[in-house]
Amino acid sequence: MAFGTQRGNRNQNKKILISAPSNRVRYCPHLRQHLEFSLCKPPFFPYILPHPFLLTTFEPQLSNIRVRFAPSPTGYLHVGGLRTALYNYLFARRNGGVFILRIEDTDRTRYVEGAVKDLIDTLRWAGLDFDEGPEVGGPVGPYVQSERLALYKQHALQLVQSGKAYYAFDTPEDLDEMRKLQEKMRIPPKYDRRALKLSPAEVQKKLGAGIPAVIRMKVPEAETVAFDDIIRGRVEFASDRIDDQVLMKSDGYPTYHLANVVDDHLMNISHVIRGEEWVSSTPKHVLLYRYFGWEMPRFAHLPLLLNPDKSKLSKRQGDVAVEDYKGKGYLKEALVNFVALLGWNPGDEREIFDLEELVKEFTLERVGKAGAVFNIDKLEWMNVQQIRRKTDDQICDHALPYLAEAGFGDVPRPQLLRVVALMKDRMNKISDLVTFGGYFFQDPSSYDEESRNKNWKPETRSHLGDVVKGLEQIGTFDEKSIEEAIRSAAAAHGIGAGKLIHPLRLALTGISIGPGLFELMAVLGKETCLRRIKRAIEVLG
Repeated sequence: MAFGTQRGNRNQNKKILISAPSNRVRYCPHLRQHLEFSLCKPPFFPYILPHPFLLTTFEPQLSNIRVRFAPSPTGYLHVGGLRTALYNYLFARRNGGVFILRIEDTDRTRYVEGAVKDLIDTLRWAGLDFDEGPEVGGPVGPYVQSERLALYKQHALQLVQSGKAYYAFDTPEDLDEMRKLQEKMRIPPKYDRRALKLSPAEVQKKLGAGIPAVIRMKVPEAETVAFDDIIRGRVEFASDRIDDQVLMKSDGYPTYHLANVVDDHLMNISHVIRGEEWVSSTPKHVLLYRYFGWEMPRFAHLPLLLNPDKSKLSKRQGDVAVEDYKGKGYLKEALVNFVALLGWNPGDEREIFDLEELVKEFTLERVGKAGAVFNIDKLEWMNVQQIRRKTDDQICDHALPYLAEAGFGDVPRPQLLRVVALMKDRMNKISDLVTFGGYFFQDPSSYDEESRNKNWKPETRSHLGDVVKGLEQIGTFDEKSIEEAIRSAAAAHGIGAGKLIHPLRLALTGISIGPGLFELMAVLGKETCLRRIKRAIEVLG
């Protein structure tokens, strides 16, 4: 296949039906195929298949464009993972394709309970609904790798039979000694293939004795392994620099490399869109596709995300989990918009997009190779722009969880709408409604010391006492009548209105900043304003 063409239907995509006359056959309805596997204890894989393959076909109706996001359930979703998921989603939607979620949980040492649900919830929060995957199913499931172990065993054995892989029985101590010797000799660390010196009889004896074994791929010597990357162009590796990667571990689980290739093929993935950190692993995957006689998908490796100092993005310099930004009140539209531009650009000066607009604009050809700097100030700015795009009703809906968490869950909707209308242009994040506008929902418990020293004078008590009298006479407590009462009190004392506005703001909110005082007082209401002013006079003297 020439790079740049779409993959059509092909015989290689047809699924395998393995039949055998024994009770060692399990039927997997989601896989729609019988998989034969050994029930041996570790080393669980026999060195030969006891029954021949009998081939038949299962040909689901699949789109030519099929992509997957394949996270490991090791914790919360990283913002880099969100970008990878987003680019896969956008590419699928733009091209009328299928977006798949596959959980790669074969590294059991790093598995975190509950992480799969968190990943799914976060993707759905971001608006990235998947077409196939856990919970929704699909024609080529299951979509959790730990539920597909028989497949990986079958394909690893196939490689052993064809001479493309071999058993190795090295202990951790053996491997550590090997690495130390290579370091001493100043040669690149690499498996030295000592296992290939074992005769077939010795291999069988060790397997029969139950000695823990792995299966390693056999990398050809003195070759150039190459692939074409949509983003990076032609990429080449010398095979002599490629290690004989472990494909099946002694615990019965595959490594990423085998499971990834087998699943991408059987799920008919057309494009593999993933992070730059996987470029160095891709030649191993290229070899595996060759060994199995399968057509490769097209690859697109996304640029690294960087800290402002150009180091790789890490939690040591700030938040990296999507949950962190969600919890701090960033809109999903802003975070999605922001990560979309970490590597991709629309070709013009536009910076603000919603998800539908991104679908219409996105192409892999406009993704760059250079690392993308994660600029939190830019995210803040985008969040403000996305807040401006929302109606007051929508902002109210977004604010409800933060209000409930702060104990303000019973604010009447009409009152909340008035608060949002007043605060909207002052909010960088939705959570700012509570962080900087909590005084709309409860009386201040303290007063800003700096503002108190600057604005609360000995005569302030008398001045605000007269303001209270004027406010008590107001019938309709609106901005106009409030302003008239305050300016009238200032004129009576021969002072500027500012001499009253600043201490009044302190009395009403406990702080020195906020929206216009007259509008603020109208939203708080007459009873609340009078109560707070009287209390400040009593407390501050």
